[in-house]
Amino acid sequence: MKIKFYLLLITACLSGCFKSDYDVIIVGGGASGIASAVQSSRMGSKTLLIEQTDWLGGMLTSAGVSAMDGNYKMPSGFLGEFRDSLVSHYGSLEDLKTGWVSNMLFEPSVGNEILKNIAVNEKKLTVFFNSNVKNVEKNNNLWKLNIDSNDKNISVSSKILIDATELGDIVEKLDIPYSIGMDSRNTYNEKIAPLDSNGIIQDLTYVMILKDFEKDVTIQKPKDYNREEFICSYNSSQCLNSEQKLWPKENLISYGRLPNGKVMINWPIHGNDYYVNSIEMDEQNRSFHFQKAKEKSLRFLYFLQTELGYNNLSLDYDEFSTKDGFPKIPYHRESRRIKGKSTLSLNYIKDPYNQELRLYRTGIAVGDYPVDHHHYAHPNYKDLPKLDFYPIPSYSVPLGALIPQNIKNFIVIEKSISVSNLVNGTTRLQPVVMQIGQASGVLAALSILQKKNVEDVNIRDVQLELLKNNGYIQPFVDIKTSHPSFISIQKVGACGILKGTGINIGWENKTLFYPEKKLEKDDLDGLKDYYDLALYPFPEKTSIENVFTWIKRVDEKISLNLQDLDKEWKRLGLKNYLLKRNINKAEFAVLIDNFLDPFYRFNIDYNGKLIFND
Repeated sequence: MKIKFYLLLITACLSGCFKSDYDVIIVGGGASGIASAVQSSRMGSKTLLIEQTDWLGGMLTSAGVSAMDGNYKMPSGFLGEFRDSLVSHYGSLEDLKTGWVSNMLFEPSVGNEILKNIAVNEKKLTVFFNSNVKNVEKNNNLWKLNIDSNDKNISVSSKILIDATELGDIVEKLDIPYSIGMDSRNTYNEKIAPLDSNGIIQDLTYVMILKDFEKDVTIQKPKDYNREEFICSYNSSQCLNSEQKLWPKENLISYGRLPNGKVMINWPIHGNDYYVNSIEMDEQNRSFHFQKAKEKSLRFLYFLQTELGYNNLSLDYDEFSTKDGFPKIPYHRESRRIKGKSTLSLNYIKDPYNQELRLYRTGIAVGDYPVDHHHYAHPNYKDLPKLDFYPIPSYSVPLGALIPQNIKNFIVIEKSISVSNLVNGTTRLQPVVMQIGQASGVLAALSILQKKNVEDVNIRDVQLELLKNNGYIQPFVDIKTSHPSFISIQKVGACGILKGTGINIGWENKTLFYPEKKLEKDDLDGLKDYYDLALYPFPEKTSIENVFTWIKRVDEKISLNLQDLDKEWKRLGLKNYLLKRNINKAEFAVLIDNFLDPFYRFNIDYNGKLIFND
C-alpha cells in the first residue's frame, strides 16, 4: 500500500511540482542511480531522480538479474544496507543462497519494493518514473533538462547533473568523448587485450524469471526453433565441438534458483545471451533487436521444457507485470565509456602499487569479481580473447573515473565510467556499480555543501564520508567494517603507507591486509613518500615503545608522554598494552592515523600524486 501511495503522490505531483530547481539531478534509477540519489538526499541536497521505467534498481531488478555477484565479504555502504533489507525480508543470509551462481539471490519484485521503500522515506528526494530526458543543456552554470514524463513536458534545472543511464545516454547528448568496444593491446598496455581495437561489446540478455506451475506448461513451439542452437548448453553427448566447460542439465536450473521456488534464466553457455551492439542504434532498431533477444530466450525456454524435461517451469507473468512476462529492460553488460580524470586499466588492478600513478590512493569503491566478459553469442567468438573469469586481486575504483575531462559539475556512473574495456568486465557488476553510485552522491552533496565545483572537492573528504557510511575505499577483504580499527586501516591503506597483498584462490579474488601480522620495516615502503626517513630513521625493532617514540620525533607538537600512552591506547580501542612487544600492522595504522594523520595532512590529486602544502 505504501508503494501505491508513493506512486500516486508522484503522479499527482506531475501536474504542479515542476518549477522547483534542484541541487542534484540524476538520470537513471538503476543500481548506481538509486544509490547516488539516496546518498545525495541524505546529506541534505535537494535531489531529483529520473527513471524511464516504473521500477528502481536497473539490472538488479528491472532487467531481472537479481543475483549479486561479488563483494560477499565487503558489503560496502549502501550495498550493505540493501543486503540487510533483503535479509530482513527473507529471514537470514542463508535464505539468500538459493542458487549456486551467487550468495545473494532474490526476487526482482522484492528488490524493487525495497528500493522504493528506501526512496520514499528520503524527504529531500523526488522520483520521476516513466520519464525520459529529451534535451539537456548548460546555461548560467545550471543544467537545464526537458523531460517527457507521463506524456507531460517538464523543465527542471540543477547545479549538478549525474548520468546514471544504462548506456551513457546523457554523455552522448552532451557530445562528451567516449569509447565503445574493445581497446587495442597497446592502448593501456593490457597483454590479454586484442591486438587491434574493435567495436565489439558484450552480449546482452533478456533474462527470464520462471515459476514452477507443478504441471505441464510447455509453451507453443517458437518460430525458427532448432534444438541444435542450444544442444551445447549442457554436457550433452550430442555436443561435439564446445570450447567451454559444460555443466549437468540440473545446473541450468539450480544456477539461478531464487527464493519462493522461482528460477532466473541468464545462461551464458549457448543459452539466452544475444549479440548486438545497440548502444548507438535508434529506438526502432533497438526495439527490433530487443524483440529478437526475447525470441531467443523463448526458444531456450522451449528447449528447457522439451529437451531437458522442465515442462513444469514457465514465465512468471506476475513478477514484472509486463504483457509478455519479460523484464522491463534487457540486461546491458556494457555501455559508452568516458575518458575521465583518471582511467582504471587492468594493470592498475593486477599490480596497483607498482604503477606510474597511485590511483589506489583515490579509491571510492571496491570489487573482487573476476574480469568476466560475455562474447559467446558473437558469430566470431572463437577469434575473440577468452575473458570469462580472468583472475585478479580485489581492487579499488578511483574517484577520477567518475569525472569527465573538461566539463564542470557533471558526474558519470553506472557502466560508463572511465575504465578500459577489459576492466569493465568487473566494474560492471552490481555491487561495484552500487558503490560507485553512492560515491557520486557523496561527491555531489559535498560540492553543494562546500559551494565548490565537483572537481574541486577534496578527494579525502569524499573518502572519509564513505568510511563514515561503512564504505570501503581499500579492498582489504580481511578487515570488516565491524573491526575496531577499520577506518584507520582504510585511511592508512589509502595513503599507501601500509599495503595489501593480492591473491587469487579459485573463484575468490582477494587483497589481504593481515592486521595481526608483526610490523616489519619491509611493510613500510610507502612511508618514505610522506616522511624523511634519513632525518627520522624508522626503528629496527618495531616495539610499541620505539614506534611511538618515532612518531613523537616526526611531530614534536605531540604532547602525550610515553608513560601516559597506556590510557590513549585503551581509548583508541587497542588491547594488550606492553611497551616492549612488537606492534602489529593494525595497531601501527591506528597510531599513525591518530597522531600524524597523513590521510589529511597530505592532499592528493586525481592521479594519487601527493600535494605538499607550503
